[in-house]
Amino acid sequence: MKRTYQTTGGALVTHDQGAHLTEWVVDGTPVIWVSGSSEFAPGRPIRGGVPVCWPWFGPGRSGDLSPMHGFARIAPWRLVEEVVDAGAVRLVWELTRHDVAGTDGAELFAGDFRARLEVVVDAAASIALTVRNEGQGTIDYEAALHTYLHVGDIQGVRVVGLDGAPYFDKVAQQDRVQAGDVTFEGETDRVYVADGQVRVLDPALDRTLLIEKAGSPNTVVWNPWSAKAAAMADFGDEEWPQMLCVEAASVGSHAVVLHPGAEHTLSTRVSVLAGSES
Repeated sequence: MKRTYQTTGGALVTHDQGAHLTEWVVDGTPVIWVSGSSEFAPGRPIRGGVPVCWPWFGPGRSGDLSPMHGFARIAPWRLVEEVVDAGAVRLVWELTRHDVAGTDGAELFAGDFRARLEVVVDAAASIALTVRNEGQGTIDYEAALHTYLHVGDIQGVRVVGLDGAPYFDKVAQQDRVQAGDVTFEGETDRVYVADGQVRVLDPALDRTLLIEKAGSPNTVVWNPWSAKAAAMADFGDEEWPQMLCVEAASVGSHAVVLHPGAEHTLSTRVSVLAGSES
């Protein structure tokens, strides 16, 4: 189900499938990007917004899991809380193993879990994924809040806050260390070992997006560039210059391990700041 809300200075759109924040507009300009070619079809991932990647990232640590990025982003989450007050919106969805029965890929994760996805939007947008182990055995999983940010022109964007951080370059298939700000000249797909905040400096829109996160030892940075965008049916060929993913994540060797009764929260917060100077 699609839901639309008025927020402080703008508007918010969500979908129950995937507990998915799909659009956030502030003062007439999108902050959260969504593709005009996205299918919005049952059982199909939405291209854009903030997909919940869980309980694995990409094809998983084994490299052969399907669907890509897990089943949470295509599953029918239940909206259990909805509070709208003075321009602030708070939404909470839940997902359990019973909810995902029959969902593609759910049979690959044997844990008994309760997942909660909380979205709070006022002057900023906060998203938090909390997973509780309700079974008798230990469970482990990867997770990411796959945040698609709207930018004016990716070729002029700089990401500040990752200088000195080690990362795996998925395009070059190499381990590297970041030197200076992150800039973009081609396809970029990197998994950083970095738990701090970053700033996305966007001179084309004369603004900075502040990305704060918690419970997140990894920061993923992604833009497909032209060729890869053209190869994706749900991604417009000319849309890639206006998007950048900066993701709070716990993936690979930093996967979450939960003992019975334990829970973990992965969160991200996006704020809009005036100006684009470092």
